[in-house]
Amino acid sequence: MPSYRLHYFPESGNSFKLALMLTLCGEHFEGVWTDFGGGVTRTPEWRAAVNEMGEIPVLEEDGVRLTQTAPILLRLADRYGRFGGETPEERNEILRWLFWDNHKLTGTMATYRFLRTFTPTPDPQVLAFLRRRIDDYLGILEQKVAAAAFVTGDKPTIADFSMHAYLHFPSDEHGYDFAASHPAIHAWLGRLAALPRYKTAYELLPGKRLVHYT
Repeated sequence: MPSYRLHYFPESGNSFKLALMLTLCGEHFEGVWTDFGGGVTRTPEWRAAVNEMGEIPVLEEDGVRLTQTAPILLRLADRYGRFGGETPEERNEILRWLFWDNHKLTGTMATYRFLRTFTPTPDPQVLAFLRRRIDDYLGILEQKVAAAAFVTGDKPTIADFSMHAYLHFPSDEHGYDFAASHPAIHAWLGRLAALPRYKTAYELLPGKRLVHYT
């Protein structure tokens, strides 16, 4: 099997998605902590050497650098024959929710959480705008996981791993008490946390943490 090196920082939900997928598949990876808070990913040197897109995570697979979390999750699901669906219809449904998550839920929640918690003076109007959008997306997800154990049915898939990543962080970071506001999401997060080998981001991704302002 390939050897893996994961460039990450602990607060990155996208990094966690890959770390969790590898862990649930029984694979090990070498972690490469990245000074995101210090701005290293914005430097020309880092972009030339690691990722021209200036983004974390980056997964090295036998020395080949892979970027963008969703296609990497699909690649790993194909390789290990796990969490990727068993029929064309199931795989299409996984893709549908992966795209929705990247464009809607993760894209908005990641920005909201970062501004709210890891910047000293966030604009309250920006936070309010993002929060309204997140509330809408969470309502969609709440209905989905109230009707089934997992997003695409009775088995967990990479769509679940992708959507839950930024929601599993402590409530003082994203500002939601899901047990009170979204009980179906709270129960779904619990089902994922009960999977064999499951660990949280802060368990899988050690290293210096960003300054916490809230």
